[in-house]
Amino acid sequence: HPGYFGKKGQRHLHLKRNQYFCPSINVDKLWTLVSGQTYEMAKERAKEGEKAKAVVIDCTKAGFFKVLGKGELPKIPVIVKAKLFSKIAEKRIKACLLYTSPSPRD
Repeated sequence: HPGYFGKKGQRHLHLKRNQYFCPSINVDKLWTLVSGQTYEMAKERAKEGEKAKAVVIDCTKAGFFKVLGKGELPKIPVIVKAKLFSKIAEKRIKACLLYTSPSPRD
């Protein structure tokens, strides 16, 4: 049939799929990366108004490289580490009096 032979479509020469590997997690699921005991302890500290150390949530250790902005966060001090943040995620994290910091590159 016509159009069978020849070059068709866009081609990406020497395609390396691992360059585009970027698993993501939403803001509302961040606290699932730490244990329930850690979450409850941080929640109690936040209620008491203690100025204790913030909980560090390292998304890269859990296998997520990007944090997206869907959902809400509880008002608990936390440090979120990831390679990439969406604008909305960064805005929501800062709105909850929390902090973001990019992971150090090896």
